[in-house]
Amino acid sequence: MEMTKSMISANLRESFLEAMSRTATTVSVVTTDGPGRRVGTTVSAMSSVSADTPSPSMLVCIHHKSPTAAAILRNGVFCINVLREDQSAISDAFAGRTGQADKFSGLRCIAGSTGAPRLPDPLVAFDCRLTDAERVGTHFVLFAGVEDIAIADAGTPLIYANRAYGRSSLFRDEGRL
Repeated sequence: MEMTKSMISANLRESFLEAMSRTATTVSVVTTDGPGRRVGTTVSAMSSVSADTPSPSMLVCIHHKSPTAAAILRNGVFCINVLREDQSAISDAFAGRTGQADKFSGLRCIAGSTGAPRLPDPLVAFDCRLTDAERVGTHFVLFAGVEDIAIADAGTPLIYANRAYGRSSLFRDEGRL
């Protein structure tokens, strides 16, 4: 049987999804507040772009149908909250796995300098102002300048790999190599 282009494409997509599931990433919750409303979502696609721009720059990728993407585009600000290993429940809530209507319920957030909410006790929080956005396939790639950073005194990152949460064995209890 000869494989058609659509079959190859479907196979490549499935292989890509499986391959990506095996890559370890930190888990972050991206939050925003403003005229577009207060919302947030769990992401694994977050990265630094450059430290050598007028303000350090970062990017996050958020599905185009996510209310968070629409709100960030309207609000122009967001906070990347890198979660600690003991915060998987927060990740699940913001990923919509708990059925919780108000994802912020019970959380004492602090408004950053941009007004974006910082979650309680993240490992790291990057308070960002949107500089550019581009839709690529099903996701918006959101670029931002970092305006402020909060760094916890200790802790280890929540890791996601093989479709499960984990902890990196590279970190000691005090959170340093």
